[in-house]
Amino acid sequence: MTQAAVSTPAARPLARLRDPAWYQEYGVYLAVAVVLLFNALFTEHFMTVDNLRTQLVQVAPIVIVALGMALVIGTEGVDLSVGSTMALAAALLPLYLGYGLVPALVMALLAGALVGAVNGTLVSLVGLQPIVATLALFVGGRGLALVMADSQLKQIVNPDLLSLGTGSFLGIPLVVLIAGVLAGAVAFLVTRTTFGRQVVAIGGNRSAAALAGLPVRRVLIGVYMLCGVLAALAGILATARLTASDPSSLGTLMELSAITAVVVGGTPLNGGSIRVLGTVAGALLMQLLRATLIKHDLPDSTAQIAQAAIIIAAVYVARERRSR
Repeated sequence: MTQAAVSTPAARPLARLRDPAWYQEYGVYLAVAVVLLFNALFTEHFMTVDNLRTQLVQVAPIVIVALGMALVIGTEGVDLSVGSTMALAAALLPLYLGYGLVPALVMALLAGALVGAVNGTLVSLVGLQPIVATLALFVGGRGLALVMADSQLKQIVNPDLLSLGTGSFLGIPLVVLIAGVLAGAVAFLVTRTTFGRQVVAIGGNRSAAALAGLPVRRVLIGVYMLCGVLAALAGILATARLTASDPSSLGTLMELSAITAVVVGGTPLNGGSIRVLGTVAGALLMQLLRATLIKHDLPDSTAQIAQAAIIIAAVYVARERRSR
């Protein structure tokens, strides 16, 4: 076969399928389509409006946290404290709801910003590795949340707060709508603002970014603060949906779910690139995969094994792309 024959239009799609870059760019969307097609053919009542609505509601808090995690990973960092930040936000809500919904929401979001500021300071000013800096609040943050809540589950009865978890607008659940708006906002931030370009530049080469005069420390602190605020918001929405503040379990393993969504979505762990839509698709893929296996009466452990296999495949594809 001649070289000209290989480069014909008919051969180009096959060449793309052999390219790791193609899978990193589009593989997550293909996987979501395959899972949906499988369920349409082999899973009863899966593709109903009610079930798909349920899947979107369940994945919305993960998407919100993963958006913040994508920004952090884009700087070649990681935030292990997002689950504890959710717990802190949940613990603060009952303490301030007596003053009204707005003060309670403000205090919860401020707690997330404070956690992020501490993480960002430890990373950018003290010089700690992100995994070490955020590990401290991964442990201590949940402990503080349990102290504030007296280690007790507290029911939420405020109707305005509960409406955030159960309400809808034009038939779209509010939690899904909020997650969608935030995804659009983060995508705009990354692609259309100076701050977003600085985040990507710092993740690509922090030393070069500093030599170029970029405010590396300020940007890093800002990124971790955004991640903390988004995690706190996810904690608020999860609390509203559960109708209870439960710092002992809320947000448990959320950091792993968020990192998984980001990595599967195509954002490299070594920074320099942020794929917002891919992150959303990655979170949705993990949710659909777990729901599919449960619908077919397979244990949750099987879903975890499948998710682990997908993570390994995503990391392998990213490594193959870098090696070329």
